[in-house]
Amino acid sequence: MKLTKSPLLEDHLPAWRSYFVMGLLLAGSVALVGRSFYLQGVNKDFLIGKGESRYERVIEMPATRGRILDRHGDVLAISTPVKSVWAIPEDAKLTPAQIRELAGLLQTDPRELARKLAAARDFTYLRRQIAPDVAAQIAALKLAGIHFQNEYRRYYPSGEVAAHMLGFTGAEDVGQEGIELALNEQLTGKPGSRRVIKDRRGQIVEDVESIHAPQEGKDVTLALDAKLQYLAYAQLKQALTEHRARAGGIVVLDARNGEILALANLPTYNPNNRSKLSGAQLRNRAFTDTFEPGSTFKPFTVALALEKGSVRFDTQINTTPGKLTIGSATISDAHVHGMLSVAQVIQKSSNIGAAKLALGLPSEDMWTMFDNLGFGQPLKLGFPGEAGGRLRPWKRWRPIEQATMSYGHGISVTLIQLARAYQAFARDGDLLPLSLARLDAAPAVGSRVFSQQTAREMRAMLEMAVQPGGTAPKAQIAGYRVAGKTGTAHKLEGGQYANKYVSAFVGFAPVSDPRLIIAVMIDEPSAGKYYGGEVAAPVFAAVMGSALRTLGVPPDDTPRPLQVATITPVKEEM
Repeated sequence: MKLTKSPLLEDHLPAWRSYFVMGLLLAGSVALVGRSFYLQGVNKDFLIGKGESRYERVIEMPATRGRILDRHGDVLAISTPVKSVWAIPEDAKLTPAQIRELAGLLQTDPRELARKLAAARDFTYLRRQIAPDVAAQIAALKLAGIHFQNEYRRYYPSGEVAAHMLGFTGAEDVGQEGIELALNEQLTGKPGSRRVIKDRRGQIVEDVESIHAPQEGKDVTLALDAKLQYLAYAQLKQALTEHRARAGGIVVLDARNGEILALANLPTYNPNNRSKLSGAQLRNRAFTDTFEPGSTFKPFTVALALEKGSVRFDTQINTTPGKLTIGSATISDAHVHGMLSVAQVIQKSSNIGAAKLALGLPSEDMWTMFDNLGFGQPLKLGFPGEAGGRLRPWKRWRPIEQATMSYGHGISVTLIQLARAYQAFARDGDLLPLSLARLDAAPAVGSRVFSQQTAREMRAMLEMAVQPGGTAPKAQIAGYRVAGKTGTAHKLEGGQYANKYVSAFVGFAPVSDPRLIIAVMIDEPSAGKYYGGEVAAPVFAAVMGSALRTLGVPPDDTPRPLQVATITPVKEEM
């Protein structure tokens, strides 16, 4: 049987076409092989980069912030490792039960947590700086889209005792207040970086290499003495409670080199728990609050008069009849003292005596002295909000203003300025810059304000002020010669003097070789007493006495029973 060829099977295509198709396929294969060789052998960086972007990450390695130490090496601030919890909302598909469990561990509202996880963002923090053990509990839940980040949290062992001195850091470990801000650059380290491989859940499966090692922050050793700091804080707190005062501050300086050994303010706060922090608690009043210094300013006026040679230690000044009228204003003393020597003007704290001395001086000379003492300008130690006080240009002074400034009215200062200015009396007439850090070398050369003779005469007058017949017998310390001056001033409110007071005392000891200067300010005592000699001087005595004994400073006076209980302090003029 003869087979008939089907027309469907007949080849109607030209022979060259099959060769052409085969050629195209072969060329395509060669192109693919060439392209593959080019991408994987010659220009491979592109594909490697794309691959690495899917599994390789560069993570930041946080650097530890430097420690803050007291002058003896005791830790005042240290960084402890903590974890921060973050999430990728798109991956974090948690059930309501899981959200409630996670919220409980994070100590947050489940509704707030659910809102964060529902946000249309690639990244969100759920909680910053949680304890490592809490982070471990959360990690054990193995929740999708929930991740952790290593961080550090600042811890302050002394709590509220040194809060205003040390300050605190924010969530990013950057200084916000106090030493933490003033010396932030020195304390802050530089973070490093590492290259790691992560899986799709964001977990690190391989540590590839270190790119940059973190540079740890430098430790800072302060001049502050932790023992003296607690002593100053405790005595100030007791005084505020006893006198039902609104606020207060105390500063302790080393008279030899200007180191700040202690500084405390009330109200205060706990820097380890700032959840209920208010503005009043935050204020470092020794640096930010200005007040009229009252009679603590009289020694400067007297010192200038001595320096100019217009009077001597024993020059007599007539304060009769206890009043002095200048223009339309009248200055008065609480008692009629009659004739007083210059030394007694300080001892009895006579407004009239100080005013008469001031009116005999050129106003420009008074202004220059105040300026040289550091009044009217911040000390620039780096604390936020540091005030300079109020010192008006001398060309605008009226006679009554020059007179009242002689006893601390019409001028405003900070407590730290006042404490520093008394260096001029404790240091034979020169003034040193203050130091927050411990000074291991000799202090800088001071700027001279008064002659050595004037400073020594002023020390003798200030010593009289704390002895029987002076305004501050309660500042006496058994075994030590003490010098100082009280101050009591009405507070200004709305441009008018109110029936509220600021009580102050500034002094130093031992007189024979001054070691410490202490300034105390009590704001608005309201328990009946308000004179500086009754409110602030006892705080000075308690702190100074304990501090001198703690430092091993030898007594310079024959111990004898103090006569405070039987002496009625001279009422201070205001």
